[in-house]
Amino acid sequence: MTDESILEVTDATKTFGGILALNRVSFSVRQGEILGIIGPNGSGKTTLVNCITGFIRMNSGKILFRGRDITRKPPHKIADLGVTRTFQIMRPYFSLPAYKNLVIPLFSPRAKRTGGWRGGGKLGDRNTVGIDILEEIGFERDSFVPFKIASTLPTGYLKRLELARCLALRPEIILCDEVFSGLSMSEIASMVPLIERLQMDGITLIMIEHRLRELFRVANRIMVLNFGEKLTEGSPEQVMADERVKVAYFGSEDVEEVMTYA
Repeated sequence: MTDESILEVTDATKTFGGILALNRVSFSVRQGEILGIIGPNGSGKTTLVNCITGFIRMNSGKILFRGRDITRKPPHKIADLGVTRTFQIMRPYFSLPAYKNLVIPLFSPRAKRTGGWRGGGKLGDRNTVGIDILEEIGFERDSFVPFKIASTLPTGYLKRLELARCLALRPEIILCDEVFSGLSMSEIASMVPLIERLQMDGITLIMIEHRLRELFRVANRIMVLNFGEKLTEGSPEQVMADERVKVAYFGSEDVEEVMTYA
């Protein structure tokens, strides 16, 4: 992790009708950092990710990636710069085999430009690279799993497939929308080292999560949203000691109890 900011969000504001979903949210992320974003349901977490990745446009504010203004760029242009995302509700090509879901992003200009695909023009080479990426994120290479139709995969594999599609673009940033959600404890236990390895490879991660215990294991810093506003940010320990967080996020429940079952 370096001191250099790779992503800067300034005064992000978004309304839906008369509802203020984001209210002048500002923060920055350092290169190689894992930033966790937490908050109650409806606090604006996914809206913020949608704004950063171009899926919705802010009413006002600015987003800079490596000093470059990406505020009004469409999603495919933002992804081409190296800012990718997963979805809370997984969105693979359900009718295709798992590895074919990787072949599609490997055709992208970014994958060719950055060396995500080194095959020299043959589709078979992309197939091999796709299987290689799946193996890196936990698919068993010598099994039939990479060749299974995506719609038949269990949630744990679909979550990994979401990450794999990001990795096919050789991203600089991955925004993860509840990557631990719906996973068993054993699946989470195997996912945590994967997240740590992505950081070791130099990838910056922004993680929306409700599974706080697991998030706090990997996150360097936590930002808390509440009613579309940034409530506080700091280390996991600092955030959990903040009385405003206890009231806004946990209500009257005991923090230690919530941490046990979150």
